[in-house]
Amino acid sequence: MDVDLSGAHWFKSTYSETSGQCVEVAFLDGDKVGVRDSKNPTGPALIFTPGEWTAFTAGVTDGEFDRP
Repeated sequence: MDVDLSGAHWFKSTYSETSGQCVEVAFLDGDKVGVRDSKNPTGPALIFTPGEWTAFTAGVTDGEFDRP
């Protein structure tokens, strides 16, 4: 999926730690959501559709990705 990220407004969660282990999110044109590593802002970004973003954030909230 080729998406222009040049005008994206990236932000971190207010729950982010100061250790730099964060991701940044941008709400993009076409209802897409971008996610990137805050330590590598010029690196690649994952692009989610609205349904994918909803499923991902629900999984995070439900602890689906927590380590045992």
